[in-house]
Amino acid sequence: MPSKHNEPIVERLGRERGPGFTPGQARVALLYPSPYRAGMSSLGFQWIHELLSRAGFAVERAFLPDDVEAWRRSRQPLCTYETQTPLREFPIVGVSLAYELELAGMLTAFELAGIPARREDRTGYDPLVLLGGPLTFSNPLPAAPFVDAMLLGEAEETVVPAVEAALEGGLDGLRAAVAALPGGYLPDRDGDRLPPIAKASDTLLPARSRVVTPDAELSDMFLLEGERGCHRQCTFCVMRRSTNGGMRLVTAERVLSFVPEYAPRVGLVGAAISDHPELVPILEALIAAGKGVGISSLRADRVARKPRIAELLRQGGYSTLTVASDAASQRLRREMSKGTTEQHLLDCARLAAEHRYKVLKVYMMIGVPGETDEDLDELVRFSLELGAIHPVAIGMAPFVPKLNTPMLNDGFVGLKVVESRLKRLEAAFKPSRGRVELRATSARWAWIEAVLAQGDAQTGLAVMHAVRAGGTFADYKRAFAEFAPHSVARAARGEESLRPALTAAAAPA
Repeated sequence: MPSKHNEPIVERLGRERGPGFTPGQARVALLYPSPYRAGMSSLGFQWIHELLSRAGFAVERAFLPDDVEAWRRSRQPLCTYETQTPLREFPIVGVSLAYELELAGMLTAFELAGIPARREDRTGYDPLVLLGGPLTFSNPLPAAPFVDAMLLGEAEETVVPAVEAALEGGLDGLRAAVAALPGGYLPDRDGDRLPPIAKASDTLLPARSRVVTPDAELSDMFLLEGERGCHRQCTFCVMRRSTNGGMRLVTAERVLSFVPEYAPRVGLVGAAISDHPELVPILEALIAAGKGVGISSLRADRVARKPRIAELLRQGGYSTLTVASDAASQRLRREMSKGTTEQHLLDCARLAAEHRYKVLKVYMMIGVPGETDEDLDELVRFSLELGAIHPVAIGMAPFVPKLNTPMLNDGFVGLKVVESRLKRLEAAFKPSRGRVELRATSARWAWIEAVLAQGDAQTGLAVMHAVRAGGTFADYKRAFAEFAPHSVARAARGEESLRPALTAAAAPA
């Protein structure tokens, strides 16, 4: 392989800290369909790597190249990091999908690897493809045409027997094993019907990093779970209380026992990690040990009630205090069962000022069902109040309804509506630049995400056509209109009758 591709891989491997690669006959490749910096910040991807390695497999990693076009021009096959072996030479490839838009990355990776995208086009000389990841908690159906099997939900107890069966018995072995496993889904057998997601035993928690690297987005950070799941009931969230039994705690003693000495920073992960009753003692212990700290999500009400959290995070290296409001007004937050109030957010702004954070970042959704001009006026008024206390950045994302949530059928409000409301907010905040900053994500890509969130296998084939055409927004619009107009309609309006059989996927495992 040309050195221009090989050298960055070797350099990155040299900067990793953690268990090294052990060669062996039982080879499996794990593909993360985004660049290395994102994949190595994925706790789930790292944890599956660790579990398979412990089970005796020779696990190698592959990622989407940083520069896809440069790799494509080189005409070199996509390869693994550990031995620079072409991905297509492995007997099985495990893929982790985090969210809908990474489906395009998976298809691009297959193209670069020389692996036929569609399952029906592959032969016995091509790898088997096994898919898992966070997307399986919601709607993985668009990925169905491209994989041999899926493991839905928590895969700690299912991934090893599935891979073992594939290596021993090929496709037939994989199919037989997955058919018998909790959360096992075979696209050509099960069609649109997703099984209940798997739930791993609490004794297997917490998930934790295998490798620490400065080249990850979460640079030099050892990730581990302080808890799994969520006990809250926010109606827009896939991880709400009904998912796999709510919040499952890991004790402070157990959390701290897994932190390696070589990790300069520790990231505590969990959908409701700021609700952990022992969070403050955990942070105090980590900081006393000289570790930098991070937390995957902060609830404004919890930070307001436990101001020591904000103080400790600042001591641990945080420069931005990040919380979520999620809706423009108090009325909308109540309707979504979001417990955050204006007072909670004001208290967070005061804490950010007291502890000299650079900025308070507040995540927000626009286009929430029932949103009116009055709600936006309230958002502007209140954001200016926050900005008067401490500089604030509003992280604005369009609302995308997801499968297995009460808001599934509310629909995507529409591109024109989202874009016009964003322009209105930009104009309102412009005189306060420096105190209030609006940071909005793309309405166009949110629409694509919404179509995929409501989609099926045919919608996935539309993504394949869009990617092959160039992957622009216009390519997606054309492909969806031609191959998946039903998903576009569902994303726009919602349907009470949306694949009733899929409601089985919402049932607790």
